[in-house]
Amino acid sequence: MEYGICNLAVIPLRAEPNDRSEQVSQVLFGEAFEITEWKEKWVKIITSSDSYAGWIGRLQFAMLGHIAYKDLIHTEIPLTYRAVTQAWKITDNSVIYLPAGSSLTFLEGTRCRIGGDKFEIIGEIGEREDIATTAKSFLNAPYLWGGRTHFGIDCSGFTQVVFNLNKIKIKRDASQQVNEGVLVNNIKQARLGDLAFFDNDEGKVTHVGILLNNEHIIHASGKVKIDLIDDKGIYSEELKRHTHKLHSIKRFF
Repeated sequence: MEYGICNLAVIPLRAEPNDRSEQVSQVLFGEAFEITEWKEKWVKIITSSDSYAGWIGRLQFAMLGHIAYKDLIHTEIPLTYRAVTQAWKITDNSVIYLPAGSSLTFLEGTRCRIGGDKFEIIGEIGEREDIATTAKSFLNAPYLWGGRTHFGIDCSGFTQVVFNLNKIKIKRDASQQVNEGVLVNNIKQARLGDLAFFDNDEGKVTHVGILLNNEHIIHASGKVKIDLIDDKGIYSEELKRHTHKLHSIKRFF
């Protein structure tokens, strides 16, 4: 087995080995993965954090040895908490702008290393905050299919990143997340940090958001925003109607 690690701020993870293929997720700086297939300009990977599969460009990562990979997946790695953290790439005297949730692998003092490159972290990386504060920091971030950053994020990417920044690991997609956690019987019993899931007419879970209480939800739909929620689902005051049908509520902590 071969392994790699992201040495750019963020790279698109695509469904197929093609620049026109849809972005299904993103790999953030310092995140490691297994390499399962090589194909011309592309490699197929499985991310170590959530076992998510997809294709990335061959020039968008650094190779990682077996021992180093095993060390990483068994180590709690410091994260960046600010929307943007600057990292000085010493080898070519450039600056990389890291999104929140980037992994500072092999960090020693203020310097981390990836492959043959060393990165000096400039300024503060921020501090871990509570679920509500972390979630609200994403307000007005535009919706982006497969996105995981303040500059573009989808509904399940939003819940995953917010939870990750609070040391809670969950899967990538809403259809996967709904199978985790403990079921909450009804909206009246819901509390801050519970995840609410929503389904379509066929019963497939297609949306997820974070409950701020049993009346308000923060979620990515068009943009990250706060809406009302009741036992029927999400109610948009802008549209004066319910926009998402409630499927279930799960508790993770």
